[in-house]
Formats: sequence, C-alpha cells, structure tokens
Amino acid sequence: MKFRPLHDRVVVRRVEEDTKTSGGIIIPDTAKEKPMQGEVIAVGPGGRDEAGKLVPLEVRAGDRVLFGKWSGTEVKVDGEELLIMKESDVMGVLAR
Repeated sequence: MKFRPLHDRVVVRRVEEDTKTSGGIIIPDTAKEKPMQGEVIAVGPGGRDEAGKLVPLEVRAGDRVLFGKWSGTEVKVDGEELLIMKESDVMGVLAR
C-alpha cells in the first residue's frame, strides 16, 4: 500500500463477518450491516501533547480492532476500500 496516515490516524480494512447466524439462517447482503471490526493496515506517527512532545499510538499494524458503526472516512486506495479514522475512534484491540 502506498498510503501513510498522518498524526494520530489509522488505516483499517473491514473484516467481513459470517453471513450465517448461529441458528443457520443465511443473512442476505441487503440486510447485513457493515462490520464494526477490522485489521489495522497502517498507523501515523502519533499526536502531540500540550508541550509539543510526540505521543506514539497504542495500536500497531496487524492489530484486530473494534470501532464505532459510523467511525472513520471511507476511501478507496489501490482499488481496496479502507477506513481512515483517529485512534480515539478505536474502541479496543481484540486479543489474538
């Protein structure tokens, strides 16, 4: 990927969830909601505090994260749909 986010922003690729419920019902594309979890593709260098010191980000490339339903801005980079959001929009990192 030829995109590097700035400041405290992260680039996330949505991870598709199962199209079948635990009861075996298949959910059609028109009824599915967009997934609220994804994989971090790239991270910016970090934000600055009041003193101007660089504060690095908590998330790293490769982390699987949860984010809000309406978080981030959808962009298309190299034909792939990605989300760019601030690190504060990320609710947490899923354990591996």
